[in-house]
Amino acid sequence: MFFVISGMLIISNNGLALYKQENRDIFLQEYSNWIEGIYSNSIGLTGHIVKLDWLPKHRLSDKE
Repeated sequence: MFFVISGMLIISNNGLALYKQENRDIFLQEYSNWIEGIYSNSIGLTGHIVKLDWLPKHRLSDKE
């Protein structure tokens, strides 16, 4: 559903009438650029998540 709504936003924001071949080409280019952006952002986000220290610094039984 998210991808459909995003495609509709690309169509409406660019004023594209998809019955014209040139507008379909523009839509496909814009949509694929958007998908590539999501993919590259996901890779970056995953890289940051993997680098986080997920283990606690001290055990609960350790008293300071």
